[in-house]
Amino acid sequence: MSDLTDDVRVKELQSSIAQGGPQSAAKQLLVEADAVVAQVLEKMIAPHALKTLEAFPVERRAAILEGVKEERRRQWEINQDFPEDSVGRLMELPAGCFPAETKIADAIETLREIVKKTFITYLYVTEENGKLLGLVVMREMLLADREQTLGDVMLGNPYHLVPGMALQDAMKEAVQRHFPVYPVCDETGKLVGLVRGDDLFEQNVYQLIVQAGSMVGVEKEERLATAWPRALRLRNPWLLVNLLTAFVAGAVVGLFEGTIAQVTALAAFLPVLAGQSGNTGCQALAVTLRGMALGELSNHSPLKIVVKEALLGLLNGAVVGVLAGGAMYFFAQDEPEPLKLAVIVFAAMVGSCVASGATASSIFLTTATDVVSMGLLLGFATMFLL
Repeated sequence: MSDLTDDVRVKELQSSIAQGGPQSAAKQLLVEADAVVAQVLEKMIAPHALKTLEAFPVERRAAILEGVKEERRRQWEINQDFPEDSVGRLMELPAGCFPAETKIADAIETLREIVKKTFITYLYVTEENGKLLGLVVMREMLLADREQTLGDVMLGNPYHLVPGMALQDAMKEAVQRHFPVYPVCDETGKLVGLVRGDDLFEQNVYQLIVQAGSMVGVEKEERLATAWPRALRLRNPWLLVNLLTAFVAGAVVGLFEGTIAQVTALAAFLPVLAGQSGNTGCQALAVTLRGMALGELSNHSPLKIVVKEALLGLLNGAVVGVLAGGAMYFFAQDEPEPLKLAVIVFAAMVGSCVASGATASSIFLTTATDVVSMGLLLGFATMFLL
C-alpha cells in the first residue's frame, strides 16, 4: 500500500515541478520522503536532476542518492564531468549493446529482459573494448533470418555525437537527421552514452527561453510557479540597475534644460527619436536571437554582425530621419530657424539608429537609445542654434 501511495505522489510531483526550475523543484521536494525524491529525480533528464539535487542541503543528498538506482547514479557521476550545456550532461548509459557475431535469435531473447527495465530504440554493435561498429534498426532485425548475426544487418559507421559538443552544435546536426536516439562516442570511438532526441530538443528550447528572459533581466530560475518572494529577489536587482541607467538618461536631458526652455519644439521630438531608435535595436536583437536558435552565430564574425546592424541602422535612420525632419520643419514654424531644427532631427535620428542597431542587450538598449538620441538632438541644437 505504501509503494502505491508513493507512486501516486511521485506522479503528482512530476506534474507540479515541471512548471518550475531546479530551485523551485527542490523547495517542493524538501518536505517529501527521500525515497519519493529519488523517484522523482530519476524521471527527470540528467541536467535538471543534477541541478535539483545540488539545491538540497549537503546532508540530504547522500540519503536521496541511496534511493536512486545504481545505474542512474553512475550516469550522473559521469555526466557531472562534462561542461554545462554540453551533450555529455544529457547522456544516458548505453543499453542494448551486443558483439557483431551475436545471432539475431539470441539478441531477441536477451532483449526480452532488457526492455523490462529500459526503453530500447536501437541495438548497438560494439567491439570488446566498447568501440561502436554499427547500429541495428528493430525493423531490419525482425525481418531478418534468425540465424543471421547482428553484424549482417547492422548499419555500419553510424552518426554519433561527442560528449563535449555544445548543445547548440548538436542541435544543428540533429535538425538535419531527426533520429530518436543518438549514440555518443569519445575520441577513440568508444560508445559512452546515448542521448534521446526529445531530451536534446527540450534542453535547447530551455536555453532559448533563458536567453530571451536574460534580455529583460529575468533569471533562468524563474517560472510561472515561482513564489513571489523569490521572483522579487530575482527581478528586483535588474530593475534597480535599469533605474540607475534611466537616471543617466534623465541626467542627459537635465544637462540641456536651458536648450529645451529656449526651443520648446525639441521636447515634442525627444520621445519620437527614442521610440524609433529603440525599435531599431529591438529588430537587431530579434535577428540575433533567431541566429542563436539556429546556431548561426558561430559561423559569422561578431564584428561583421555589428557592422551590418550599424549599416542597417544608418540606412533605416536616414529614411525615418527625412520624415521626422520634415515633420519638425512644419511643427517648428514658430521657432527662429525651423530648417536647422529639421536637419538636427535628421542627424540625431541617423546617429541614434546606428548606435541602437549595434547594441547587444535590451536591458541597456533603452538607456543607450535614450542617451544617444536625446544627447544628439539636444547637443546639436545647443551647438548650432544657441
